[in-house]
Amino acid sequence: MANYRLSNTAKEDLIRIHQFTLNQFGEVQADKYIAAFFHHFEIIASKPNAFEAVDSIRKGYRRCICGSDSIFYRIQINTVEIMAIVGRKDLDQLFR
Repeated sequence: MANYRLSNTAKEDLIRIHQFTLNQFGEVQADKYIAAFFHHFEIIASKPNAFEAVDSIRKGYRRCICGSDSIFYRIQINTVEIMAIVGRKDLDQLFR
């Protein structure tokens, strides 16, 4: 399985992350960080079961860490669907 699809939420998350990184660290770093996400999407699509299941967060979801963010995805029949990208700070608030 080497196909992946981004949900609308994941697309919005990437835009938000790029804007934040651009404002904090500049264009070069922002572009590198976004490229890292797409590299991780490819890895996830090629080995979707290699990452931890997080049924406690949402049934059927798995998580892959990229930098300080978590990529949440679910495995469909022929595609991995990237559902959301959540920052460590935001994730910590979910469990408080």
